[in-house]
Amino acid sequence: MHKGMFSVTTTRTMEFVDITAHVQREIGQCGVTDGVCYLYNPHTTAGLTINEGADPDVCTDLLAALRRLVPDIPYQHQEGNSPAHLQTALVGGSVTVFVENGRLALGTWQKIFFCEFDGPRSRKVWWRLTT
Repeated sequence: MHKGMFSVTTTRTMEFVDITAHVQREIGQCGVTDGVCYLYNPHTTAGLTINEGADPDVCTDLLAALRRLVPDIPYQHQEGNSPAHLQTALVGGSVTVFVENGRLALGTWQKIFFCEFDGPRSRKVWWRLTT
């Protein structure tokens, strides 16, 4: 097993950051040709997802939909970031990607995104690569 961690710096309250190339570099240094890459984010107000990365309007639309699905209404949580917690629960905090021939086995249009819902912040992503 190979493992590591890298940082993601976000610049807005809500944004999707394409981390695909960074993940590919990390696993490429392991020399593993075939396996499974697990990505995990240890934050309760940020998520990870795989979605279309060719058209930036897709991420814009996803963020707009998440804002509408989880409005900023009065919540019990006093910190003021309850919508971010709920959006994270909807998106999820981890993704799994197969590795084939040393490359992430993503579909033609797929990218891996770090999903910030309570930024801007400096965040961490942990990864594990098994064969």
